[in-house]
Amino acid sequence: MKNGRGMKTRPKEYGVSPGIGELNEYSIHSELKSRYGGEDATYEGVVDGYVVDVVREGLLIEIQTSNFSQIRGKLTGLLKGHRVTLVYPLAVEKHILVYDEHMQNLLYRRRSPKRGTPYHIFEEVIYILPLLLEPDFTLEVLFTREEEIRCKDGLGSWRRKGVSIHDRRLLEIVGTRIFSGREDYRALLPESLPDFFTNRNLSNIIGLPRAKAGKITYCMTRLGILRVKGKKGNANVFAVV
Repeated sequence: MKNGRGMKTRPKEYGVSPGIGELNEYSIHSELKSRYGGEDATYEGVVDGYVVDVVREGLLIEIQTSNFSQIRGKLTGLLKGHRVTLVYPLAVEKHILVYDEHMQNLLYRRRSPKRGTPYHIFEEVIYILPLLLEPDFTLEVLFTREEEIRCKDGLGSWRRKGVSIHDRRLLEIVGTRIFSGREDYRALLPESLPDFFTNRNLSNIIGLPRAKAGKITYCMTRLGILRVKGKKGNANVFAVV
């Protein structure tokens, strides 16, 4: 049996809810589902009441392009009896294409100055910290080259002056990093980090704003990788456990 995209499903083992996961789905999400599936995979399978992107050989694969807070409950429920891999595409290079309100004419194309790094995962994993050390949970980060398709329709964010994001397209996967335990997250700490450091020190070393460094130290403290050893003025002083 196949779903509407010609992908095989196996409803005898898992319930199938065609089309649910395709609503408002970016192209990159569909592309990654195809890559992680295969002839024997179930797509949009219903497992324990949750619609899962890909079910393959007993492994549940969920693809999330952003906003981990939306799937925290789902992941928590699925991990009660299943192995779960969360796939997160992180753009290290992004090209932005802006079309007119009818999506007919390309107005301009530019390359985004933003470049994702492994440290940017903490923008998202902060929402699912209790799950990161679960033995059946794996986070797989894909470093990608992407196109972001935008529409000048006046309906988007004020930050983009009303321009809406219409689609995200995968151009290339340039690297992968897998996180399945405390040591994988610990490995992100720079070797040049001093024995005792503040968020300012970390920010200077990794080249990201202090607020982002603060999210990293918060997450790593909660994961038992760092410990607050004292204060330097109003700033916490951290050390690796």
